Amino acid sequence: MATHDRPHLLVIATGWRVYREYLLRSIGERFRVHLFHVAEPTWEKEYITGWTVVPSTIDGPAMAAEALRLAGREPVDGVLCWDEARILPAAHVTEALGLPGGGPDAVLRVRDKGRTRTALDAAGVPQPRSAPVTTLDEALRAAEEIGYPVVLKPRGLAASLGVVRVKDAGELRDRFAFSLSAKAPDPVGLDMPTPLLVEECVTGEEISVDAVVRHGEVTALYIGRKVVGYPPYMEEVGHVVAGDDPLLTDGVLLDALQSAHTALDFRDGWTHTEFILTADGPKLIEVNGRLGGDMIPYLGMLATGIDPGHAAAAAACGLDPDVTPAHAKAAGIRFFYPSHDDTTIASVGFDPDRLPAEIDQVSPMVLPGTVVSPPPKGIVLGRIAFATAVAGTVPECHEALQAAGAALVVETGAPEDNAAQSEEPA
Repeated sequence: MATHDRPHLLVIATGWRVYREYLLRSIGERFRVHLFHVAEPTWEKEYITGWTVVPSTIDGPAMAAEALRLAGREPVDGVLCWDEARILPAAHVTEALGLPGGGPDAVLRVRDKGRTRTALDAAGVPQPRSAPVTTLDEALRAAEEIGYPVVLKPRGLAASLGVVRVKDAGELRDRFAFSLSAKAPDPVGLDMPTPLLVEECVTGEEISVDAVVRHGEVTALYIGRKVVGYPPYMEEVGHVVAGDDPLLTDGVLLDALQSAHTALDFRDGWTHTEFILTADGPKLIEVNGRLGGDMIPYLGMLATGIDPGHAAAAAACGLDPDVTPAHAKAAGIRFFYPSHDDTTIASVGFDPDRLPAEIDQVSPMVLPGTVVSPPPKGIVLGRIAFATAVAGTVPECHEALQAAGAALVVETGAPEDNAAQSEEPA
């Protein structure tokens, strides 16, 4: 396809290269990409046709004004953002350009977990009982009404930051400050009059559904089965995706997925929705108005052959994406952490002789000299490396990832010469 024939897509920020390069690489094959970024692009230049350095990718109205100037020079066909902190500002850009995608109201309903609960409750979508709170006393009263155990959760954060399970009033008193004080490394949080939710603790397998939405119709593409560790802090230490997962055709789950999007009035784009499969059926935990994190869409691509970059960009431009599976494999990711708080990392690597053939890639996630901690002090930010695997079956995938963990080599203590180390994990 000639360059001028490809749709013109505006991408808002890119995120960390190790997590998101695969998306930009795919999108650049079929779309002309203009990037809004706070600095001149580096690795992104290989995949884009233009860029604008903006003062902030958090200021939605300012970016909307800049996007209108861009569109005046060259029409823009779609807007795409996969960064949780920036999907609401990006919605202002989409609205200003009159393009497909959730407007600010719809995106705020998924960004604010309290608004999500209110909308789903009104529509009768199965979900845990929930109450917004500000103070410890309010949390104690809500927990008594809901019944222990409960989950404390910030309304406007992401990536399990500040989320903790408490079994009684004593634990709630001990851990309330942990949830209330949780901060994101980026300006991910939203200011809320009632910053926390106290929620019913439902039990069962935790899953995620990455889906594309066109004109309000939701198509589930990948089912992610979570591996959760470090209780009671609910750290997601891994995921596995099977191309033939029976949940892809499960009527009860798909009805709940569609009903949630209808209730939230999210009509176009890509979403990452989390459920717990309880004995009473799936209960919706949250809806995210973006592609899944932790490389879950990448795993979906390995498992099904459906390219998430192509599909998300097409939906953003008002085009019907190709969501036909090409094969059915199993793909997974596992994250690795230090053993102790405040560990200084000298080097991280993997013994290649101990990696099985099913390993797809391995990567360090920290630079030499970085001080890291496992959860709860290092929720998400405590990850030091990851491995991905692709295999014929889910058990084979888990086995390969376990072998990768055994092949991990970590040296601790201050490195003698940081300058001799890699500039960035790639």
